[in-house]
Amino acid sequence: MKNSSRRDFLKLTGLGAASLMASTASASEGVKLGENDVGMFYDATKCVGCKACVAACKRVNDMDAVPAPNDEDRLWDAPGKLDYRTRNIIQLYKEDEETWSYVKHQCMHCVKPGCVSACPVTAMMKDERGIVYYDKDKCIGCRYCQIACPFVIPKFEWPKAFPKIVKCDLCKFTNLKEKGIPACCEVCPTEAVIFGKRSDLLAEAKRRMETEPEKYQEKIYGEHEIGGTNVIYLAPQKVNFAQLGFPELETHSYAAFSENIQHTIYKGFIAPVALYSLLTFVAIRNRKKNDGSEDEE
Repeated sequence: MKNSSRRDFLKLTGLGAASLMASTASASEGVKLGENDVGMFYDATKCVGCKACVAACKRVNDMDAVPAPNDEDRLWDAPGKLDYRTRNIIQLYKEDEETWSYVKHQCMHCVKPGCVSACPVTAMMKDERGIVYYDKDKCIGCRYCQIACPFVIPKFEWPKAFPKIVKCDLCKFTNLKEKGIPACCEVCPTEAVIFGKRSDLLAEAKRRMETEPEKYQEKIYGEHEIGGTNVIYLAPQKVNFAQLGFPELETHSYAAFSENIQHTIYKGFIAPVALYSLLTFVAIRNRKKNDGSEDEE
C-alpha cells in the first residue's frame, strides 16, 4: 500500500511537470505577427537630428514643454529624454568625429507587449493593427506596465494630482486618425522614419542592407527581439545598437513565457492539486513512521 501511494504521487507530480514543461517550451508560440500590423522604420543613417519629429509629436498630442535649464523666459522646448512631457525623442551618440549617430526613441509597440500582459485592468491594450495604446480611464496607477517594459518606455506623471501613463501610441487618436500617418513620420524631412505595414517596412530594411551592406550593422533591431517589435531600426556600421541605448534581448517573448506559466499553473488547478498531494503524502508518511516507532517501544 505504501509503495502504491508513492507511485501514484510520482505519477501525479510527473504529469504536472510534463504539462508545465510542454507549456513553457511553447512560450514563443504565443507571439503571432498580425498581417495588418503597422509600425515605423527608423534608419539612423538618414537622420539629421533636426528634431522636427519631436516638435510635431508634441504639437499634435498637446504635450507640455520642457524648458531648457538656462531659459528663464521659458521660450524654448528642450526635452533631453523621454518623460511625461515627451513621447518621442532624438538623441546623439558621439564617441569621436568619425563614430557617432542620432537615434530616435519611443514605444517599440512590441508584437507581444509586456505592458499589456502585466496590466491588471486592461488600461494598456493592443489594437487590431498592433498599436499599443493606453486608456487613462481604466488605469489604477499601479505602474506594472513600467516594470514590465524591457525598453523602459512608459512614463508616469509624478508632478500631477491625477497622473497617468505617457507613451507613444503612433498618434492613434490624433494624426493617424486624421491623416493616416503618425506626426513624426509625416514631418521627417529626410524620411529617416517612415510608417507602414510591418512586413513592408521589414522588406525595405532588408533591401537597404543588401544594397549597401557596408553602410549598416548586420542586424535589424526589432525583427526578432522579444518576439519582434513593430518599430524596427537600422544602425550605421560604426555604431552598434547597444551604444544607441538598445538592450540586448532574447528572441522569445518574456510576456508570452510568463503567461504560459501562469495559465499552466492555474489551468485545472494543477499546482494546488500537486501541492495538496505532496503535503498529504508527507503527512501520511510521517504518521506511519510515528506509528512504527510507538509499536517498537
